[in-house]
Amino acid sequence: MADKKDLDFTYTTIDQIFRLSMGETGDYSGAKYDGDFSMTLEEAQKAKHKFIADSLLIKKGSKVLDMACGWAPFTRYIVKERGASSIGLTLSRGQAEACQKNGFNVVVKDCRNVKPEDFGTFDAITCIGGLEHFCSVEEWQEGKQEKVYGDFFRTLSELLPSGKRFYMQTMTFSKNMIPFNELDLNAGKESTAYIMALMVKQFPGSWLPYGPEMVISSSQPYFKLISQSSGRLDYIETIAQWRKKFRKFNLKKYWLYFSLIPRYFTDKEFRHLVAIFKLSPNRVCFENEVMDHYRLVFERI
Repeated sequence: MADKKDLDFTYTTIDQIFRLSMGETGDYSGAKYDGDFSMTLEEAQKAKHKFIADSLLIKKGSKVLDMACGWAPFTRYIVKERGASSIGLTLSRGQAEACQKNGFNVVVKDCRNVKPEDFGTFDAITCIGGLEHFCSVEEWQEGKQEKVYGDFFRTLSELLPSGKRFYMQTMTFSKNMIPFNELDLNAGKESTAYIMALMVKQFPGSWLPYGPEMVISSSQPYFKLISQSSGRLDYIETIAQWRKKFRKFNLKKYWLYFSLIPRYFTDKEFRHLVAIFKLSPNRVCFENEVMDHYRLVFERI
């Protein structure tokens, strides 16, 4: 799994830039347009939050665990719109501090290690994008990927009473994924080999599941699937809107961009990491169906 150091680079390092671009509780996961791309990004994100809350039957007084909570956009929605209570978990120090400053109950804790004695049990649990970081390349190479997911669902089963629900949103590899040994940072900049190698650099310590089937099978025997839908096209539009916001001028934000220049010229690894500001590997992978994106609703058996 991606460790705290990995996620602190991915999320803490870009924390200030993100919040200056997206707002204090901006959502860094795929929105829900459902084909209506006339919606603003904010409207599509709220539609996603409503869909999740409705799917999980969240109402006033519901106790919710928001795993991999990011900057707490879903927590904000269910607290303000549904009257629920929420505990958020993240491995990013920067995210946790930003969330706490904004009044949300967010702690730095590994989602995989939560026990009932930590916070009790819950009426609903979400994990929006977290599964993408649960399995490392090394664990996948050692044949441990399905065990990683199975152990996670077992943990969830201890936190949810029978009949309660869990929502997962995750990227997966899709039909045009290539063999791992073909990934190459020296390949052509338009190639899947280069794009996927860049993805590994962008998200150190992380490897995706091979299709939703791997996730669904790993949920057994604790959960049954309630609904499944692809958000691949929605995510392509989400990324396009993000990139507009990241490029929108803000003096403090552009000063932060300029502050990275010395490191860019002295650190080759860093140059690979910041290549994402020129090119979105996620978007290319979605467009080329190297990756897909799924919304999965489960119910505890």
